[in-house]
Amino acid sequence: MKALKIDNLTKAYPGFRLGPLDLDLDPGTVLGYIGPNASGKTTTFRCLTGLVRLDCGTASIFGRENRPNEAAWRHDIGYVGDKHVFYEKWTGRANLAFRAGFYPTWSQALAEDLARRFECPLEQKAKDMSSGNRVKLSLISALAHSPRLLLLDEPTAGLDPVVRKEVLDVLFEVLEDGERSIFYATHILTDISRLADELAFLIRGRILQRSSKEDLLDRWRRITFRLAGEIPDIDGVVSAKHEGEDHQAISLDSELTLASLRSLGATAVEVTRMTIDEIAVEILKGGKHVAHS
Repeated sequence: MKALKIDNLTKAYPGFRLGPLDLDLDPGTVLGYIGPNASGKTTTFRCLTGLVRLDCGTASIFGRENRPNEAAWRHDIGYVGDKHVFYEKWTGRANLAFRAGFYPTWSQALAEDLARRFECPLEQKAKDMSSGNRVKLSLISALAHSPRLLLLDEPTAGLDPVVRKEVLDVLFEVLEDGERSIFYATHILTDISRLADELAFLIRGRILQRSSKEDLLDRWRRITFRLAGEIPDIDGVVSAKHEGEDHQAISLDSELTLASLRSLGATAVEVTRMTIDEIAVEILKGGKHVAHS
């Protein structure tokens, strides 16, 4: 059974259309959701959590469709969104106690442990909390009932590096039993490079590409070489620049590109591995052939 299954999901607003999206997620895996601002990441999460109604399609959580008038599927998800909504005059502790009533599996001991690890001031009123502490409180609320699926929309935004590392450590612990999954949107690509198994790239409401992290790291390379004369299209190259006979190319299929360079008689060929951050930037720039990689 899939942790998350999206079929033909569509949601349109004036000037923007999300989808149709088809996406699934296996138990025990982390899918990074990468895209520029206004690409549709937050709209996707709002559709999945029932905050907005779909125009078309379905979304299911562990086999249960996310119908707004039903509650059972909600017990399987923990959600941290782009807005952190609390009763502002209540303390963090009171907000958590209120939310605990909706989840049969809520663990107060886990909530207290997370608050300690995140250094979240639970005795402070929500209205007096910094933006970073509001994020921490949202994370505690999402994790304290041990959901099988975490939906995280920019979960580490506003956190300092020390707390961000602690959050990532907790997320690794969540995955240890092999049954829990995370659907994770972020602009902090270093977080994704550490956590994600797969990456889905969203551009203007459509998924451009989905690949495993390891496949991207295996195939993409930065290649420098020397070649005189006019340069034809080179297989696998998504972007290139040159100064005279010195060239630098970004390849999404290094073996294909190197074979092409050999046939052209290129010299001084050097190949450098790329990081996930660098690869993601190239994909989001929309170099030619990227959608078909």
